[in-house]
Amino acid sequence: MLEVVLRSLGVLAAFLVLPLVVGQTEHKVMAHMQGRLGPMYAGGFHGWAQLVADGVKFVQKEDITPRAADRWVFKLAPAVALVPYLVALAVIPLSATVVAADVGAGVLFVLAASAVGILGLLMAGWSSANKYALLGGMRAAAQLLSYELPLVLSVASVALAAGTVSLTGIADAWHPLWLVWQLPGALVFLIAAVAELQRPPFDMPVADSEIVMGPFTEYTGLRFAFFLLSEYAGIVVMSLLFAVLFLGGWRGPFSGVLGPVWTLLKGALISVLIIWLRVSWPRLREDQLQRLAWLVLVPLALAQLALTAGWVVLSSP
Repeated sequence: MLEVVLRSLGVLAAFLVLPLVVGQTEHKVMAHMQGRLGPMYAGGFHGWAQLVADGVKFVQKEDITPRAADRWVFKLAPAVALVPYLVALAVIPLSATVVAADVGAGVLFVLAASAVGILGLLMAGWSSANKYALLGGMRAAAQLLSYELPLVLSVASVALAAGTVSLTGIADAWHPLWLVWQLPGALVFLIAAVAELQRPPFDMPVADSEIVMGPFTEYTGLRFAFFLLSEYAGIVVMSLLFAVLFLGGWRGPFSGVLGPVWTLLKGALISVLIIWLRVSWPRLREDQLQRLAWLVLVPLALAQLALTAGWVVLSSP
């Protein structure tokens, strides 16, 4: 019983800390890449208090619920968007022994849990009684449906190569040659993950120049902050999942001792890459989004899956 409590507290602590670290990193990376000096001054040394200042700002804002909104759905939506990532984080292993819940079908569990988060955006868009919010929620749903298929196909290729859907088993079966062999699948996974998180250049559901702020248009204060936190939590989950599937997770020098450190470092590298994409690429149009998913990513993922299946058949005794 004590072990279960300690594992739960560890996951909760990681869930509270890691997304905030990603948020602070995004402030700094974007400030350097765009020459934005504001985030460099808050609190003194290198703007260490920028995230604290943002938190105080959200707390001070008035919590407003539109008169025509479905109040219970409106208030519940931020939690529905956030909690699935907490559940998903619990089954991602940092090493062979450091994992809160070693689920046998860990890959399927993480994908299923992360997909539930889209319900929060749909609930927010519908319950706000705002046409812009509803349009943003429908865009988010269409985007998820389009990019879930290439995401699952890219993961299936890795699971097929490893012969298991356990995240621990996939990391144990990982080989450095996968960096080349599974590279197309890794690219598909990364692009599809960014699209599912509605991060730029795939931020059409929250396009502020078109539909104000999409499903978040009517949200203020802490409820809006919860949606931002869910975005950063999604980056953490997808980055760590990428590290385990395609980069070997804890595999590295002195992995017996530094295993969790290697996993976190690899996940941090992918998180910075996702932030870099936000700064560097312009937003796609909806037609470009769909063409990329169905005419590029799905065929590429299918080709990678067929190649992996052929290798498995030919190499089996």
